[in-house]
Amino acid sequence: MEIWINPACSKCRSALHLLDDEGASYTVRRYLEDVPTQDEIREVLGRLGLEPWDITRTQEAAAKELGVKEWPREAGSRDRWIAALAERPKLIQRPIITADDGTAVVARTEEAVRDALGR
Repeated sequence: MEIWINPACSKCRSALHLLDDEGASYTVRRYLEDVPTQDEIREVLGRLGLEPWDITRTQEAAAKELGVKEWPREAGSRDRWIAALAERPKLIQRPIITADDGTAVVARTEEAVRDALGR
């Protein structure tokens, strides 16, 4: 299992504490330093069953600069969204846990973390 985190994020720290409390084996990826490629983002989206706009932090300053709220949310715009996430990883919702069964979850709640642990 791997968890994408921003150490400054309280939701990420909470997820890590829960994983530790449960004795889970996991790898930490500080995705702001170890930025995912567009292909890695596509893979995680497939595992999540989500679209790039579903994991974009639209309230971030960078999102406002880019005007992402106005971008079309359709298949033809998917690559544009993915490119933005790869170029500005701060826009990626966090934490994201990739589970051992090949799925993934956006682990912003205790329930989501426990869901990943059960996979």
